[in-house]
Amino acid sequence: MKSVTKYLWFKTKSKRELIRITEEVKKVVAESGVKEGLCLISSMHLTSSIIIQDDEKGLHEDIWEWLEKLTPYKKDYKHHRTGEDNADAHLKNLVTHLQVVLPITQGKLDLGPWQEIFYAEFDGQREKRVVIKIIGE
Repeated sequence: MKSVTKYLWFKTKSKRELIRITEEVKKVVAESGVKEGLCLISSMHLTSSIIIQDDEKGLHEDIWEWLEKLTPYKKDYKHHRTGEDNADAHLKNLVTHLQVVLPITQGKLDLGPWQEIFYAEFDGQREKRVVIKIIGE
């Protein structure tokens, strides 16, 4: 059984961004030498997420609109009493999830035809990281 760990670092230009990371993850899987196993991709911050979705601009706009309706920015969140102003980003993380686990089959990520991996940033403009953990044989 092998275990491989790699980190991706991000510092987004805007507060909210969706960044396609499929190729970076595929590269780590290929370099790992794991033929059959699992690949965990996890945001190491509570104001960002990892999602699997279609890489289509209109859908991305729909996702941002939907998230803003579910978890809008507003000034009166109780979390803001701490001096932070990012409660909506924490809630967006809860809705979209922190991490995903994907199968590795015959040495490759076993993704569906339209599935892409994205880092979703909800409170950016500062350095954050994602862990990729590969386990298998």
